[in-house]
Amino acid sequence: MAKSVLEVKDLSAFYRDTVGGLFAKQQRRQVLHGVSFELMEGEILGLVGESGSGKSTLARVVLGLEPDYQGQIIHHTKRPQMVFQDPVSSLNPRMTVGRTLEEPLVIQGGHTRKERRKQAVSMLEAVGLDPRHFTRYPGELSGGQRQRVSIAAALIARPGLLIADEPVSSLDATVQAQVLDLLWDLHQNLGLSYLLISHDLAVVEQMCDRVLILKDGCIVEQGRVATVFDAPQHPYTQALLQASRG
Repeated sequence: MAKSVLEVKDLSAFYRDTVGGLFAKQQRRQVLHGVSFELMEGEILGLVGESGSGKSTLARVVLGLEPDYQGQIIHHTKRPQMVFQDPVSSLNPRMTVGRTLEEPLVIQGGHTRKERRKQAVSMLEAVGLDPRHFTRYPGELSGGQRQRVSIAAALIARPGLLIADEPVSSLDATVQAQVLDLLWDLHQNLGLSYLLISHDLAVVEQMCDRVLILKDGCIVEQGRVATVFDAPQHPYTQALLQASRG
């Protein structure tokens, strides 16, 4: 029986917006409303919704990056790591690939320099990059190579859960397919669990076991991908699928 990796119970999240001019004040705005779900070991769970629906906020709260929330977030494994949409902004242009990969191990502690380098080179090979990339800078890499480095950096500390926020949307179609194949292979070979955030329903249908449909900060539908996509119950899900299928 599969174990739970992550439990989210009745989660509500808030932002503080600055409103007004000379006498501006902060206004608390609710972004997520009573969100509940569970992610199982070895599962790929899709999170779908339009821009502004709260997808990235949900990811940030789960990662511990947004402190203003109510409800429960229960991690049954190491705290998850994140792969962002744009590897250009997520990678430090002044750090070599090797240093980027070694940094999480430095923070983790307990590794010699030789061990860190060995693990970094091994992870480069795991994501389909040559060890020679170790000394290169992000600006010397293609978009697909940069995203592979981002994935390697997220995985080097061996998290049990990877959150991928639109991981291929900034890449061209050919490279998208290559990166999705890589994510699938890593999922299979390492037994990883993913929370895969995407607006592309074709990606979700290809990659995910189950899907959550998020609208205005609320989950309006969830279930097995085949069930939800073949017979959507909520009008919002129906509209999303209709738009994606032309």
